[in-house]
Amino acid sequence: MKMESSTSSTSNFIRNIVIEDLKSGKHKEIITRFPPEPNGCLHIGHAKSIVLNFELADEFNGKTNLRFDDTNPTKEDTEYVESIKEDIRWLGYEWDGLHFASDYFEEMYNRAVLLIKKGKAFVCDLSADEIKEYRGTLTVPGKESPYRNRSIEENLDLFERMRKGEFGDGEKVLRAKIDMSSPNINMRDPVIYRISHTKHQRTGNKWCVYPMYDFAHPIEDAIEGITHSICTLEFEDHRPLYDWVVRECEMEHIPQQIEFARLNLTNTIMSKRFLKQLVDEGVVDGWDDPRMPTIAGLRRRGYTPESIRNFCREIGVAKATSTVDSQMLEHFVRDDLSAKCPRVMGVIRPIKIVITNYPEDKVEMLEVNYNPNIPEMGKRLVPFSRELYIEEEDFMENPPKKYFRLFPGNEVRLMEAYFIKCNEVIKDENGKVIEIRCTYDPETKSGTGFTGRKVKGTIHWVSAKHAVPAEMRLYEPLILDENDGEEKSFMDRINPNSMKIVNGFVEPALKDAKPQDKFQFMRVGYFNVDIKYTTNDKLVFNRIVSLKSSFKMK
Repeated sequence: MKMESSTSSTSNFIRNIVIEDLKSGKHKEIITRFPPEPNGCLHIGHAKSIVLNFELADEFNGKTNLRFDDTNPTKEDTEYVESIKEDIRWLGYEWDGLHFASDYFEEMYNRAVLLIKKGKAFVCDLSADEIKEYRGTLTVPGKESPYRNRSIEENLDLFERMRKGEFGDGEKVLRAKIDMSSPNINMRDPVIYRISHTKHQRTGNKWCVYPMYDFAHPIEDAIEGITHSICTLEFEDHRPLYDWVVRECEMEHIPQQIEFARLNLTNTIMSKRFLKQLVDEGVVDGWDDPRMPTIAGLRRRGYTPESIRNFCREIGVAKATSTVDSQMLEHFVRDDLSAKCPRVMGVIRPIKIVITNYPEDKVEMLEVNYNPNIPEMGKRLVPFSRELYIEEEDFMENPPKKYFRLFPGNEVRLMEAYFIKCNEVIKDENGKVIEIRCTYDPETKSGTGFTGRKVKGTIHWVSAKHAVPAEMRLYEPLILDENDGEEKSFMDRINPNSMKIVNGFVEPALKDAKPQDKFQFMRVGYFNVDIKYTTNDKLVFNRIVSLKSSFKMK
């Protein structure tokens, strides 16, 4: 397990536990794990856990396992296994051991048999609804199952017959025998095995009984020698059961479960179930839709692994649940891209200007830096001609005060080129501006040392004759945050304007841009060539993030 970049040693309570455990001699080596269920794609919340587990182990020369918790074959698929592997590697991490919960099915079954022999587990015939009813509430103690006192011999026989497939789905379950009066509902004789006649993606039809997560997970951790089993805060109430399973199953290694607050982002859904619903109902065009908070979606949109890692490090690890402003994630990708991206000119909503005193057949090739802050990026030639496209918003016929861009009678600088002055506005029969006629001053060319009059506005442009057509996809948050005081389902909070598709132009240097190439469109934002819809004949750009933000890092 090696990182692309240096790890962060920012102090947090989990890191302090690890330091103390090493110092006391409790552990000689740190082993963590990342245990996703292969029932969907990873999202930005998983990225926080990935960064935490891999970098914590890496800092102390330990190991991190990737383990797929494939204990529920009705919802899991090998497609997600490969997707998760790709996402982790793209983020910059490599696991030490690759495991599956299904690797341990026989061991888990034997440990369940051990519990039965110890009088710590029993086969129950109650239905799922009846088990829920018998469990009680936080204020009402549970009621014992009428099957709780079956003999060890009967339980062993029934459990073996469950494995052989003699009973139907839901007909029987295996339950741990703990304490139906416990104040912790998780300890009230929880189900640890259920019947499911479903073909498993790895074991086929070998098994028809499958362990529940709360039983399987501590056994997996113990088998693999995990020292610190780091999970999110909702599992805090499950920790007594985790410890009970490890103890009563007589596991040789005793892992320690530690909980931290999961990541919550504004304008973002962080539930795989809800994200799958968005995919299944066609709200988005797949798990990798650039509006999705999935790693695949962020990658397709143009986010960099460095920006996601830096974001996860910055938000840190805490016990208290809080919500992070999604603009903070944008801040980190903007910061990363500013130091990497070539700067080019692209016009999103074009309007044509004609420089009436510029020769009709003349074309100047202007030598322009790709990024003045990174000289090694080199330069490219940008054609300049009589007819250009500028941004629609860079012209106003009747501007307000302090509008310094183009308007009738005003002069602006064309970036890297000349001063132009607006003289005439041409409109169609509906009154829409379709052409702006200007004159240019040949003495004002950039780079010539012109020290005459000053202009307050500088705008970008693309030569109309050489412009490369491109589709631009502009994104806004997919989910609108609640701000009207009403409780709404997440489907009622879908932003109908989360994606706008416009057709613009880019300079010819981008003609051969490849999927996942990233650029700063000067004055507009950062854009990434879309990997799904770009073809040899069509350029499609995803706007990664706008150029500026009002967000301020604390």
